[in-house]
Amino acid sequence: MPQRLTRTMLALGATAALTLTGCSAASPAETLENGDEKDVTIAVFNGWDEGIAASELWKAVLEEQGYDVELEYADPAPVYQGLSDDDYDVTLDTWLPITHADYIEQYGDDLVDLGAWNEDAKLTIAVNEDAPVDTLEELAANADAFDNRLVGIEPGSGLNRVTSDEVIPTYGLDDMDYLTSSTPAMLAELTAATGAGENIAVTLWRPHWAYDAFPLKDLEDPQGALGDAEGIHSFGGKSFEETHPTLAGWLKDFQMDSDLLYSLENAMFNENDSDDYGPVVDQWIDENREWVDSLTS
Repeated sequence: MPQRLTRTMLALGATAALTLTGCSAASPAETLENGDEKDVTIAVFNGWDEGIAASELWKAVLEEQGYDVELEYADPAPVYQGLSDDDYDVTLDTWLPITHADYIEQYGDDLVDLGAWNEDAKLTIAVNEDAPVDTLEELAANADAFDNRLVGIEPGSGLNRVTSDEVIPTYGLDDMDYLTSSTPAMLAELTAATGAGENIAVTLWRPHWAYDAFPLKDLEDPQGALGDAEGIHSFGGKSFEETHPTLAGWLKDFQMDSDLLYSLENAMFNENDSDDYGPVVDQWIDENREWVDSLTS
């Protein structure tokens, strides 16, 4: 009798557990009239201003269309891993064919390339405009004029990889202290050196608002270690075209020239003292309403 009672109680417990499991199963994702899931997660690379600007722009545009949008910041490696696992829906700042090629080679089979929205992206080594060098070869020969320092950005960035693996060995910059930390830290160093009238060499890229804010020049790269101009691509996760077919189409058609991008970056990062970008982006959208409306037409 006790054994039968025990088995009965276990069976009832299992049934209750199954019932509870069924009740707690995830509900279907909310869908908009255009067929897209309402929730969108955009992955943003730490410190890459053009990606931050484009992501904030699309966040505002999509919220006008009724989406719920989250921006999640991370370094490239976890972004591409997250896209391949559908933890993120899309990222807007993949540079090809050089800077992020390793990540696309590793994760590309589980991603969807939505095309390039800007074709003028280029990695650079920049110095103050009145620096006594014009080429990377001259930088190697005059490192002491820059206190033997080259100031970089995030260690996990594609720019850091190209600088470490291509630029430094190609031009014999191994004796310079290559400092990597973050883009804000690099910009702080640039601001301090500019204010003090000192020479400085930094890793940078176009498009970036720093070229409007500081008197800079790019060092010539006769060996092509930094590569040619690249395209900035949007990449969706492996299920993105299924979960967000309308948005995927909008992003495939998305084009933004460098002058327009510079104006948005300047408004967000140079003319604005806050990291609350929402009001700044809203104002920029109002000033560029015809173009913005075309993004979702």
